[in-house]
Amino acid sequence: MSTVATAVPGSVAAPSRTFGERLKADPAYQAYTIMRIAFTVAPILFGLDKFFNVLVDWESYLAPWINDIVPGSASTAMQLVGIVEIAAGLFVALKPRYGAYVVAAWLAGIIIDLLTYSGYYDVALRDFGLLLGALTLARLASIYDPPGTQLRL
Repeated sequence: MSTVATAVPGSVAAPSRTFGERLKADPAYQAYTIMRIAFTVAPILFGLDKFFNVLVDWESYLAPWINDIVPGSASTAMQLVGIVEIAAGLFVALKPRYGAYVVAAWLAGIIIDLLTYSGYYDVALRDFGLLLGALTLARLASIYDPPGTQLRL
């Protein structure tokens, strides 16, 4: 009986395994799975909270110059942000190879907002760490979510 080998760039070919076997045996796949879950759940939850303000008053994080250029109120702007965050989280769930870059770009925008609004530099630094995490997920997804593959959770 022969085994089908799957090659990962830069590694020795290994026999195909089930999701559970890979999760137990491959630390990089474990990291990919953890980050994929985190970058799916967090944007969706934070996006939903933009409508309810349970976690924090999100409007207080919006730089005045951004509030001046977006149509409507700060509340409306944060609801639009929430929609984008929910969409980004769903994109990571469906296609992390590309969705992770969308989340990274979105985090870059948040960092710009926070760096131009005095008093939130600590949050900007935290979001920079999240941006690096999103880029790491994108790189891991280049191995575990190659182009042309179907949805795999």
